Amino acid sequence: MNLEEYKGVYVFAQQVDNEISSIAFELLGKAKDLAKDLNTEVTAVLLGSGVKGLADQLAEYGADKVIVVDDPELKDYRTEPYAHGLASVINKYKPEIMLVGATAIGRDLGPRVSARVATGLTADCTVLEIGDFPLQAVPGQEQLHNQLLMTRPAFGGNTIATIACPYNRPQMATVRAGVMQKIEPVKGAKAVVEEFNPGFTPDNKYVEIMDIVKAVTETVDIMDAKILVSGGRGVGSPENFKILEDLAEVLGGTVSCSRAVVDSGWKPKDLQVGQTGKTVRPNVYFAIGISGAIQHVAGMEESDIIIAINKDADAPIFDVADYGVVGDLNKIVPKLTAALKAEIAAAK
Repeated sequence: MNLEEYKGVYVFAQQVDNEISSIAFELLGKAKDLAKDLNTEVTAVLLGSGVKGLADQLAEYGADKVIVVDDPELKDYRTEPYAHGLASVINKYKPEIMLVGATAIGRDLGPRVSARVATGLTADCTVLEIGDFPLQAVPGQEQLHNQLLMTRPAFGGNTIATIACPYNRPQMATVRAGVMQKIEPVKGAKAVVEEFNPGFTPDNKYVEIMDIVKAVTETVDIMDAKILVSGGRGVGSPENFKILEDLAEVLGGTVSCSRAVVDSGWKPKDLQVGQTGKTVRPNVYFAIGISGAIQHVAGMEESDIIIAINKDADAPIFDVADYGVVGDLNKIVPKLTAALKAEIAAAK
């Protein structure tokens, strides 16, 4: 493999029902940073049926070029045609870096494509940067520059690993939603659009979609919440989350939790914040009964205001909190809720 042939930072621009998923815009923002360090361009790869009209949106969020693979076989996501389409783009255009969102679609598509193009894949990344490999120079070993360094939780989230793919291209990663920042869209921006179709011949690997049932859930997506009231093991019991729910209701916020709470079966995984949960950026984040392990902090440290309530004055959560209260949450949270109710009532 001639590594010099591979140029550019590519992003799989996921779309569902001809609407581009938010993760695509987030990845384009990060791709702009990586491309700047490598002095190269950002290319979005758009697969679907009748999707060419979406190219301008990708340009507004940072794509210099958009490769459109448009075919009726790509109308709805199916593993085989999408894997064939993206792998064909990689084989033809030879990107140096290929980023895919760690969504349900991306987690299915990314590994299959990486196997087909004979490269590695780092899954569920939370940090991407350009740097040297090995990270520290090793006597007798060449230190390679301008490598994609991919950081992700490992061993069940108990440690953080930084991974490189120095001898194969493209360097591929799936990236968790909410981790990267979208850029401010540049209205009216245009990208170079190139259409490419490798040809799609249905075979016994092409599943037939009989029906599509849209999932309906009453659970609010914590990634969209402006105020989060998050509880940890220190809350004590699933019943005790009622006091957090009361506070969230007064504030117009949403309840979330730490991994320990999910592992105990107190709350569903959809509400988990942290390395192995969701990354959130609310305006206000209450960390109640949460010790502040690095895995949890990584998922909420970008919150605008962090308020911690914990009986342990030495809890690591206070190192990242803007405001901290040391004491019994069972006494503090109800008093805070009552005070807020009184303040709101007086304001009316």
